[in-house]
Amino acid sequence: MPAETAPLETVTATAVSVEPVFGRLITAMVTPFHADGSIDLDTARKLACRLVDEQRNDSLVINGTTGESPTTSDDEKRLLIEVVVDEVGDRAQVIAGVGTFSTAHTIELAHQATAAGADGLLVVTPYYSRPPQDALVAHFRAVADAAEAPIMIYDIPHRSGVPVDSATFLAIADHPFIVAVKDAKGQVVASSRVIAETNLSYYAGDDAITLPLLSVGGVGVVGTATHFTGRRMREMIDAFDAGRLDEALALHQALLPVMTGVFATQGVMLVKAGLAHVGFPVGGLRGPLLPASDEEAARFAAILDAADL
Repeated sequence: MPAETAPLETVTATAVSVEPVFGRLITAMVTPFHADGSIDLDTARKLACRLVDEQRNDSLVINGTTGESPTTSDDEKRLLIEVVVDEVGDRAQVIAGVGTFSTAHTIELAHQATAAGADGLLVVTPYYSRPPQDALVAHFRAVADAAEAPIMIYDIPHRSGVPVDSATFLAIADHPFIVAVKDAKGQVVASSRVIAETNLSYYAGDDAITLPLLSVGGVGVVGTATHFTGRRMREMIDAFDAGRLDEALALHQALLPVMTGVFATQGVMLVKAGLAHVGFPVGGLRGPLLPASDEEAARFAAILDAADL
């Protein structure tokens, strides 16, 4: 008789639930400009209301890449935070982009942002200098040590030049002020390791990876296309959370043309073109960026129309 085969041990995996520190749905808001290139604070107020009240955002990122932060002055950044906090701060969190290529200047902007009322800080990997990983640890810890609000690390190597390695995230995750990651690296396996081994709240930094990131423990999105897709993206996240996976997948697939189409050229160019198309103009762009061409704007407008948002 063949030897009796021992039964396989049953292992039950228990998912660790991470608190979505800044909510589930966040939009990196564009910065409106007047025709003369100055910041249009009145339209910034109206856009913030639109994103929170109509598009159902839990938080807004102000002075991020989509907000053309490389082209705005420190004083303009402060004014933007103040007016957005004044307009929607009673019903949404405001996260201020403060990251620069300088540790000292990043700390200075962090203090300015919290004094202006920001609830959180977005700190991008220092760009251009291409610091090694031990220098990244020192930079993020120095900013966090000086911070007066929770920090979301922005990992976007195709802009900053340097990725934040998994080991670096593991080295800084114990800091009480480092609480979240905007993940635009596009390496879901690496992200899933950090999610599994830390309490960091992981947000998709590229709209189209929101559902894949949720599937490995991510908590939400910091979006660009969410200027238009916010309500539907909220439905997708809610469906996933409720275990309605077929519904979540169907929404992901329906939104995919918008989520990818907004990056046919630089994202802020098409967001501003798209907002003009839907009747909410926010002005032009500051150099070195240019407005989307007529052809680019028309293609994105057709995508928005077809999406039935």
